[in-house]
Amino acid sequence: MIELVLSPAGVRFAISPLDEALGAMQTILGLRGHPSHLPWLENVPRGLRVPELAAVMSARHYITDFLSPPPDGPLTTAEAQLAEIRRTSPSQVATELAMVDADLSSLPSDPAAARDLLADQLELVWTELLEPHWPRIHQLLTADIEYRSRRLAEGGAALVFDDLHQRVRLVDDPLMILMIDVQARARIPLDRRGLLLIPGVFAWPNVGVITVPPWQPALIYPARGVASLWTAGTRPRTALAGILGRTKAALLTALDEPASTSALATRLGLSNGTVSEHLTALRAAGLLTTNRRGHAVHYRRTELGDALLRP
Repeated sequence: MIELVLSPAGVRFAISPLDEALGAMQTILGLRGHPSHLPWLENVPRGLRVPELAAVMSARHYITDFLSPPPDGPLTTAEAQLAEIRRTSPSQVATELAMVDADLSSLPSDPAAARDLLADQLELVWTELLEPHWPRIHQLLTADIEYRSRRLAEGGAALVFDDLHQRVRLVDDPLMILMIDVQARARIPLDRRGLLLIPGVFAWPNVGVITVPPWQPALIYPARGVASLWTAGTRPRTALAGILGRTKAALLTALDEPASTSALATRLGLSNGTVSEHLTALRAAGLLTTNRRGHAVHYRRTELGDALLRP
């Protein structure tokens, strides 16, 4: 059990492209994997040569933190994370590799050389396996963050963690402590940086915890909605499509969580202009409403829109 004593800084959210790449590798190795990833697995490129990275990924309990440096926020890129990996000090690399419970004898003995080799292989994994699908993955992760941000605004940290994962629970007696049921044992008071929450599409069925200094303390958890990630678009009911038209029905069905025009266009494989036109019509009919979040306008169903989707 790891116990994280939450600081007044609380929690914030981020997206980690390279943690997804590591999770994808572990899925390929059969060490984790949601059944819904089978369509992705059937189409992954064959013959990807990353033996040293695969050796690290085969560990059962610890696979390093420097290979997935905690991101700054929801817009962190794989390129920025790869640059940070290559800046990691050799002493930090040596410390973390020594903690990995796997046979790493194939790695160079020089920590800097090992770091650079692993970074190159991880970049290949990112480019070949994840980058082509990143818009779809990022949209799902963003939807999870929006959901949890609403819960944070509505009920504080207690509501955020209430349905996050069965191995995670928040205790407030008298300190606010996040209890994470993993093999490691530690109680760690968090500093002014607080706790970073990172949803992951390849995280299921586990949670991951980053506590090794100097990294930002973070919790990686399975994102909501992974079961729909690789489905070919959103399939509305035939009767609803007959009334609204196929595209409007698909958009209405897709809005289980609020989303922007561009996110919906990516998900359904349509142009932004086409999606915007149909969303405007649905809003005029009272089936959708909008609210602005930063520079983006997000659409969500009204009660009438929800009623149309009920069986």
